[in-house]
Order: sequence, then structure tokens, then C-alpha cells
Amino acid sequence: MKWITRAHVHVDRVACPWLITRFIDSDAEFVFVSTGQVQDLAAREKAIAFDSPNAVLGHRNDKCTFETLIETYGITDRALQRMAKIVHAADMDEPEKDPAAAGLLAIAVGYSLRYPDDSENLEHQFEVYDALYAWCRLMTARETA
Repeated sequence: MKWITRAHVHVDRVACPWLITRFIDSDAEFVFVSTGQVQDLAAREKAIAFDSPNAVLGHRNDKCTFETLIETYGITDRALQRMAKIVHAADMDEPEKDPAAAGLLAIAVGYSLRYPDDSENLEHQFEVYDALYAWCRLMTARETA
């Protein structure tokens, strides 16, 4: 399926493609366009718009898009729930709400500077999210042990 969002990815627009690829649609294709083009292109291409104004899969009820995707697709993985708290705090510019959020925010900014091309940025940052997910799995396993 084709997924469309705003260009110039940041925390949520990297976390969401990672989540989509790893847990929702392993064949996902991502398109990045200007904010004003997202809805028209999504309709024309029969694609799914996310993390953009008027997208069903966007910020909702004080949740970032990563959280909206988890809720919409009924994902119950505890490690992803933990990861969602980090992504939320980093994306909403509230790093004080989670100890790992400031680091994720710094990493997101650094990758945007190193890789201004959105597709290349995702390609490199997915490793970061794989590592963060592994850490979240460890943390949630320790909580139940």
C-alpha cells in the first residue's frame, strides 16, 4: 500500500513509517510531499494519508500519530506501548515527560541534518527505532519478571 505524509520528517514521521513497516504493512511505500499536497495525492493515488492536517491517521485526542496508529490497528505489544510514550514526549516537544525522549529528539534532529532526503533519513533511522524497540522489550520484560 502507498502511504503519504508531509515532507521533512521528524520524530513522528519517522516512528510511524517504522511502525507501519514492522507491524502493519511490510510492503509499504512512503511518499513525502508538501503539506498542501497530502490529501489530494492520497485521494488520487488511493493511498493512506498520515501525520498531516485532516488525515484520519494523525494527531488525535492529545495523541501523536504513532499512538493513533497503535490504537487504530489494535496493537497491544507492551514494548510498543512503552515506545509510544517516548515518541509522544519527543514529538510533542515535552521531553521532560519521559527520560528517553530528549535523546530521541536529539537523534531525530541530527539525522535530519545528516540526511535531508526523507527516504534516506528513514533508511538510516529505522536502525535507531529497531534498537529503541529492543530496549523497550527489555524494559517491559523486566517489569513483569
